[in-house]
Amino acid sequence: MEKFEWRQLITTNILKLKIIGLWPEGESYKPNLYTLWATISLTIFICGHNFFQALNIIFNLDDLQTLMATSFVTLSTLIAIMKAYYVIRNMEILKKLMETLNSDLFQPKNAKQITMIQPSLKFWKINYVMCWTMACGAIFFWSTYPILDNSVKEYRLPFLAWYPYDTKISPYYEITYIYQILGIIFVAITAISVDTLIAALNVYIGAQFDILCDDIKHLYDILTDTNKKLLNCISHHREILKFAENTNNFFNWIVFFQFFISATTIGVTMFQLTMVVPLSNEFFSLVTFGMAILVEIFMYCWFGNEVELKSRKISYAAFESDWLNISMEVKKKMVFFILRSQTPLKMSALNLFYLSLDTFMRVNFDNYFHYGCHCSKFQILRTAWSYFALLQQMGSRK
Repeated sequence: MEKFEWRQLITTNILKLKIIGLWPEGESYKPNLYTLWATISLTIFICGHNFFQALNIIFNLDDLQTLMATSFVTLSTLIAIMKAYYVIRNMEILKKLMETLNSDLFQPKNAKQITMIQPSLKFWKINYVMCWTMACGAIFFWSTYPILDNSVKEYRLPFLAWYPYDTKISPYYEITYIYQILGIIFVAITAISVDTLIAALNVYIGAQFDILCDDIKHLYDILTDTNKKLLNCISHHREILKFAENTNNFFNWIVFFQFFISATTIGVTMFQLTMVVPLSNEFFSLVTFGMAILVEIFMYCWFGNEVELKSRKISYAAFESDWLNISMEVKKKMVFFILRSQTPLKMSALNLFYLSLDTFMRVNFDNYFHYGCHCSKFQILRTAWSYFALLQQMGSRK
């Protein structure tokens, strides 16, 4: 049987990460031209874009409208910087995960198993397209609304930012305009490529549980060395858990900060929608941006939830197999394996909350904080609405 190429699903992700300097050939950066390009890309286009917007926030702390118009984008670019940092920091882990995907244990055994895992891969592709569609829409409207709204005559830039020169003088205005567009493109590529890569890694974990469960169900269909086949299943399970642990170590901090920043960003974005002209280019840029954030969170929660659900099926798969006529020795090993797999695998962010559909609405901190903190529940969408209501109230008092 021809080898199944798991990496084919994320080929586009890896290509985009390579383009912006976040995927070196080896396990680390070396003193070469690619490292130089990575330094330029990260410093000038990603960090620089965020730096000048952050300065504008500092210089306008007493102006709520300017503060809100800048902060929701600045927070998103800030998390993109953090994602780039953790990709670089955990590059060795990522490269090892790619090697593990090519191992024999992770290969589907037959065409039926390939067909079985296809729905998960296709659903990831749907989310990938949705996220990029929303992001590209936001970038397009951000890039063009000063032109289409005729505000270029006032030398308005796509994003509010402070620069150490007068941006209302040509050609500084045109250069800054292009710089901001390039900056937001680099930020979007970084953020979405990392998000969809994390989602894909969770898809791989879920797919491996599907393959493992199918192997267990048909473990005794042909009574040929069932002991060896069971040991292979046990080894496969162990490798899946190791793969999941490495994946979790990679995205722990990314998901942790993403959830909190996303709640704030959604709230501020809704507030901004009340401040702009309805159905204008700026209005549509905010709508598509907000939708991109929602899809971003949804991908984490949905595919993390799939890992948990599929890991629960191992013991059921064992009972569905034809185990009655096997030897007592193999039965004992099977019981031991079932007992070990009773606890479902849950992907988490620093073990504070799990990636699940319930988390999409609510993150429960009960039993985690013991320092007198009484904010036991953090509800992402509800918190976003609270931010919006607070900003709306503050804005009405102006």
